[in-house]
Amino acid sequence: MTADELSGSMRGLTSYGDLGFSRFLRGAFLSSAGYDREDLSRPLIGITNLVSDYNPCHRLVPEIIENIKRGVLEAGGLPMVFPTMSLGETFLAPTSMLFRNMLAMETEELIRAQPMDAVVLLGGCDKTVPAQLMAAAVSDVPSIIEVTGPMIANSWRGERLGACTDCRRMWAKYRAGDLDEVEIIDVEQSLAATAGTCTVMGTASTMACMAEALGMMLPGGATPPSPTGDRLRHATHTGRRAVELAREPLLPREILTKSAFLNALTVLAAIGGSTNAIVHLLAIARRANIDLTLADFDRVSAQVPLILNLKPSGSGYMEDFDQAGGLPTLMKELEGILDLDHVGVSGLSVGQELSHVASCQPWQSTIHPLSDPFGDPGALAVLTGSLAPDGAVIKSSAATPKLMQHTGPAVVFEDAGDAARRIDDPNLDVTPDSVLVLRNSGPVGAGMPEAGSLPIPRKLAAAGVTDMVRVSDARMSGTSYGTVVLHCAPESAVGGPLAFVRDGDLIRLDVAGRSIDLLVDAAELERRAAEFTVREAPARGWLRLHHGHVLQSNLGADLDFL
Repeated sequence: MTADELSGSMRGLTSYGDLGFSRFLRGAFLSSAGYDREDLSRPLIGITNLVSDYNPCHRLVPEIIENIKRGVLEAGGLPMVFPTMSLGETFLAPTSMLFRNMLAMETEELIRAQPMDAVVLLGGCDKTVPAQLMAAAVSDVPSIIEVTGPMIANSWRGERLGACTDCRRMWAKYRAGDLDEVEIIDVEQSLAATAGTCTVMGTASTMACMAEALGMMLPGGATPPSPTGDRLRHATHTGRRAVELAREPLLPREILTKSAFLNALTVLAAIGGSTNAIVHLLAIARRANIDLTLADFDRVSAQVPLILNLKPSGSGYMEDFDQAGGLPTLMKELEGILDLDHVGVSGLSVGQELSHVASCQPWQSTIHPLSDPFGDPGALAVLTGSLAPDGAVIKSSAATPKLMQHTGPAVVFEDAGDAARRIDDPNLDVTPDSVLVLRNSGPVGAGMPEAGSLPIPRKLAAAGVTDMVRVSDARMSGTSYGTVVLHCAPESAVGGPLAFVRDGDLIRLDVAGRSIDLLVDAAELERRAAEFTVREAPARGWLRLHHGHVLQSNLGADLDFL
């Protein structure tokens, strides 16, 4: 038997120039951990561990891991837990997105380098699941996604609230002077009541839904809250299924087909998912060698209405979605427009899975029937024009209708730091009709932080202004809302048109016409382009590598050599 033919604990042997010695040495060290030959003959199941004190969302991961391990053992496998980076959204500077590709690389390399017949990729907070799906797409090892699950909502003074759409709403009230210092501190203690990811359809919940819709997660796994028995039971089922996948391999490249992505895009439109999912799905598809473009997102979104009443596009929370039946019930409503023949990690087709699912029930108002949707088609829209020749995106379902067609003068901020310094300057030349422009915040310029949802200038907020058109090459949190144009490509840092906007320039937004334009004549733009200079690259390390190789947002912001 060659090294390539070995499986289980003897798979992928360390090279010592002697195959027999490599097997002997590995067995010797595993015996020190209490394993015997019978243990080592079982299918070996890797399980990722993303526990970190810097990631409170993942606080209950150890309990979830224990249930995955229980499922593995029940099915006759041997669980092996291994650590990877834990990308906690609120603790990474300047943005967790800067490290998504690093986690994808690390996960891919560890799957390849360590012996495992299958792997359970346990993720949660925003960038972990996309990174794991990117790794799975190229690892050629049976892979199954499990997630930590969302938090449970809390209340404050009788008002239901939870992270993190309400984080932004309550902070806006504080900025407008509607909450005082004592009240905002009290709110701070109430927003994140339990472990888990955000309680709304932010990026974490969106990507959990995408993993399930792609077929990379067992049905029903996207929505159970983190502290519940349902979450633990799903983890156990995932562990059992991982062993079955090890014995009868179904590889990610067999699951991540064009049909899988079109199903996911349909679900994304129906749930009013995070705009971040666009960048992540483009990156995953690229890894899987699937031709997926921004045009696909816009085409599907234009045909699929919003049927989920959930913040930030509605009023509900993830626990409401779960209690209403979760993603299987929502997909049941989409049954007529999904590819029912697609086979996911369960080994069953979408049609077979949905045959056991009941339609949404009248006692709930979270999942709407397709015949009576919660919102119109086009929850997400792709824009092009002179300000974004390669595309930009807007979450129409969370925007202000009267601003969806708007022309106004630009107020330009050079970067997020400049915006932080000047946005509340009482002398800032800004009106409610102004278009706030943020540049140098794209993948190359700043790692693409969630800075695109610029705050309303304090003097306008205090006067009752709650929304303005905002345009940038940055991202925004899936929990955010407002008339915010994002992901302008090419970005300003590489000489995209956003770099040439000046204060007072007129910008025209026409969501219905799918356009975002800078109303400046070509000769003037050519003159400004001639004055453009590229900012200096970071001096060293990951930031320098990322800066030199990251692709634009319309290509998924992955690294060009992966």
